[in-house]
Amino acid sequence: MRDPAEQRPIPVSWRQVAAFRLSQHHLSKRQPSASMASVLADMGGAQSQVLSAAQMSIWARVRGAKIPQMNSAIWDDHTLVMAWAMRRTMFLLPSDQLAVFVRGTTRRAAYHFRQALSRIGSKERLDELLDTVLGALEEPRTRSDLGEILAESHGYKLKSKAGGGWGNKRPVPWVRVGGTLLPVGWLLHVIAARDIIVSGPGDGNEATYVRADKWIPDWKDMPIEEAERKLLVKYLRAFGPSTLQDFALWAGMYVRDAKPIWLSEAQNLVHVDVEGWKASILQSDLPDLEKAEFDGPVVRLLPYFDSFVLGHKSHRNIVDQGNHKKVYRDQGWVSPVLLVDGRAQGIWSHDQNKGILTVRVTPFSRISSRISSKIKEETSDLGRFLECSGVKTVIA
Repeated sequence: MRDPAEQRPIPVSWRQVAAFRLSQHHLSKRQPSASMASVLADMGGAQSQVLSAAQMSIWARVRGAKIPQMNSAIWDDHTLVMAWAMRRTMFLLPSDQLAVFVRGTTRRAAYHFRQALSRIGSKERLDELLDTVLGALEEPRTRSDLGEILAESHGYKLKSKAGGGWGNKRPVPWVRVGGTLLPVGWLLHVIAARDIIVSGPGDGNEATYVRADKWIPDWKDMPIEEAERKLLVKYLRAFGPSTLQDFALWAGMYVRDAKPIWLSEAQNLVHVDVEGWKASILQSDLPDLEKAEFDGPVVRLLPYFDSFVLGHKSHRNIVDQGNHKKVYRDQGWVSPVLLVDGRAQGIWSHDQNKGILTVRVTPFSRISSRISSKIKEETSDLGRFLECSGVKTVIA
C-alpha cells in the first residue's frame, strides 16, 4: 500500500463530515434499547462527572432508553461501568471493552506515576504503597476508608487537608510517605499506570472505588500496546476525519506520546481535504464518508459534556466563533446544546417541579417551524425518559 503521506487528499465537504459523524455517534438514528453498551463503545464513552448527563447522552442515541435500565446495567449487572479513562476523566463505558479505554490511555496515567515517584524518591516505597491500596480495593472503598486502612493496618501517617478536586474544598485524607504528603484519592490515578479501578456504589456522600477484576464478571484485561491501537481505531471511527493533535487532546496525552500510536495505524489511513482543512480517516470508513448525507434535519438535545462536541482541538465544526463561549465555557464546562445537523444552534436547560419538566431552549438565531416542531418531539421524549407527567417547552 502506498505511504499515506504521499497520497493526494480526497476532497469532502463539512456537510458530509457532519452527516458521517452524526451517523457514527448514532445521533442521526436512535438505536434499539438493547444496544446501550455498543452505542457507548461507538461514541467513545459518555463523560460522567455528572452521571445524569451521561445518561442523557445515551437517551439522545438510544430509542426508548430508561433510567432504571441504565442503573441496573451499572449497579446490578455491571455491563456498564464508570472509570477514569480519556483525559483521566470519569466516563461511562461498556465493561467488556473497558480495557481498551483505560489501558489505551495508560500513557496519561504514567504522568501521574512519574510525578508520584519524583515526590517519593523511591520506586520500592511507591510500589509498596500502591500494593497496599490495591489490596484494599478488592471491595468498594471510599477515600476515607482507604485512609483508615493505610493508617490502622499498615502504619502510614495521615493528615486531613483540603483537596476534594474540581474546586471542592472539603478536607480529604493525605498519606505521608517518607518526607512527602500525597492525597489518598490521587493514588487512584497513580495506580492506573498499573491496574484498572472502577467506581463502585455510593456510600452516603462519598464515592467508592474497586478493582475492575473484582467488580466485572468475566473480566478480560489487554496488553497496553494492543489497547492503544484499538483505542485509536475507536476514536477515528467516531470522530474522523481527525488529526494527530485531535487524538492527543481527546485521549489526554502529549502529542509526542500519541504519535507512535497514530503511526501504528498510518497504513490504514487516507488523507482528506475538508474545504481546506487537512485530516485523516480510516480507509475502511472513506466510502461511508463520501456518500454521507442528511435525510431531513437531525435535531438533538445534547447534555453537558456530550462526547460529540469533545472530539477535536478546533470547535469550528461544532459552533461559530461568535457563540463559542456560550458552549465551551470557563473552567472546562461544556453547555447542553441544541444540535441541528451536527452544529450547535443553541443551548438549553431543564428543571423538574412537581412532575412537570420545563425545557428552555435558547437558539443562537431564528429557527424554522420545522426545527421547533422537532425540538418539541425531543423534549416530549425527554419527559418520558425523566418520568415526568407533563412537559413544557420554551423556545426563546
